[in-house]
Amino acid sequence: MVVSWLILVVSGVFEAVWATALGRSEGFTRLVPTVVFAVSVVISMGGLAWAMRDLPTGTAYAVWVGIGASLTVVYAMATGVEPVSLAKVLLLLGLVGCIVGLKLVQ
Repeated sequence: MVVSWLILVVSGVFEAVWATALGRSEGFTRLVPTVVFAVSVVISMGGLAWAMRDLPTGTAYAVWVGIGASLTVVYAMATGVEPVSLAKVLLLLGLVGCIVGLKLVQ
């Protein structure tokens, strides 16, 4: 089960990669971001599917989305694409807290 959680976390990181690459692909018109998107979405979905063999679907999906969404926003704020605000930081901390909570009650 520990391996499934590790794979799920890595898959969540790749979700952030493909989400960011998708935005930068400009509708799949830029080659490098499109290739990064395609490779990372396969890795991310494959890892999610693998983890869901041992983990409940709802929990696995919520954790996967939460990791991907939070990392995508953090990356966008770190690179200046999105403005940083106290409210966003607090909400992201709350999201991360909920992800950790789902793991703890599993």
